[in-house]
Amino acid sequence: MKVLETKLKGCFILEPTVFEDSRGYFFEAFSKRKFEELTGASSNFVQDNQSKSSYGVVRGLHQQVGEYAQAKLVRVLEGKVLDVAVDVRIDSPTYGEHLTIELSAENNRQLYIPRGFLHGFAVLSETATFFYKCDNVYNKESEDGVHPLDDTLAVDWQIPLDLIILSEKDREARPF
Repeated sequence: MKVLETKLKGCFILEPTVFEDSRGYFFEAFSKRKFEELTGASSNFVQDNQSKSSYGVVRGLHQQVGEYAQAKLVRVLEGKVLDVAVDVRIDSPTYGEHLTIELSAENNRQLYIPRGFLHGFAVLSETATFFYKCDNVYNKESEDGVHPLDDTLAVDWQIPLDLIILSEKDREARPF
């Protein structure tokens, strides 16, 4: 596994070593020992989540706050998404900055997003199955979010504006 640091301290791109032959492929999707050794981050993932969405769906920008804050390890099982992490750690030198990365079933990349970040993704393929590990349980009262089309953040979701599909919750989210 190869780990790449990003411009946002604590966010890492993970690229697995894929073994392919005439039968197909194999890769280790997660190893607690390797993950902690290569990133320096601790991992105690307690919940796995999965969603399937169609082209144009933008989910996010979300986070859990307080005692239910979550770190996430995200990947795509089918299709392709543009994944987005926004640093909202008040004391961070990259506060308000975001990073984008294409995650797909073909590139097998994963993104580790520590606590203190907003997270979202846009589906760039006909459909996409998105999978992520969380290091804390979900708590509805701890939900927080920012409107994904916020002008201050200016995320390029790589989807024409008239084709973006948002949930009611995301349409009504507060500005950054």
